[in-house]
Amino acid sequence: MKKLTKIERQQQLQSILEDNPFLTDEALSQTFNVSIQTIRLDRLEKNIPELRERIKDVAYQNRDEVKALPIDEVIGEIIELQLDKVAISILDIQDEHVFHRNKIARGHFLFAQANSLCVAVMDDELALTARSEVKFVRPVTLGDRVITKATLVEKKNNRAVIEVVSTVKQRLVFKGKFEMYYVSEGENNG
Repeated sequence: MKKLTKIERQQQLQSILEDNPFLTDEALSQTFNVSIQTIRLDRLEKNIPELRERIKDVAYQNRDEVKALPIDEVIGEIIELQLDKVAISILDIQDEHVFHRNKIARGHFLFAQANSLCVAVMDDELALTARSEVKFVRPVTLGDRVITKATLVEKKNNRAVIEVVSTVKQRLVFKGKFEMYYVSEGENNG
């Protein structure tokens, strides 16, 4: 890739972040073959917020309100929620998520992110996990950003089937199929 002028780089930076606001400054510096500091300066000049702010902006634009559990009980940060359709969350793997000996994420955190996202996507007052089939595909390590997507496949007779995939840098790390029991508002649960 030929060396871009500052103006060309900033225009491409803006365009790339419009398409994928979840890219880190580090990933962008590799894309443009410049320092992280250069990317930060470019963002400042173009009034492009840092990653955490971009995530929050996207989250508030693309989110219904969670019904089946308090939002602070969802593991990870919900960035998209369309009730009874799809939900996406991000979990940044930190020290408290990993085994200290090898820095590999503990599986229960990946499961909890997927499971809580399945509850969150339900457009019901009560949603509980009835059954799950999960597969851990590859290890997740300290510093990884896990993006998890839960998609509602079927919903009838107080049972919902939700498929979940988790990726790190677009590589599959976890997948599962969850069967959720739900009770909608006004249903007789006795």
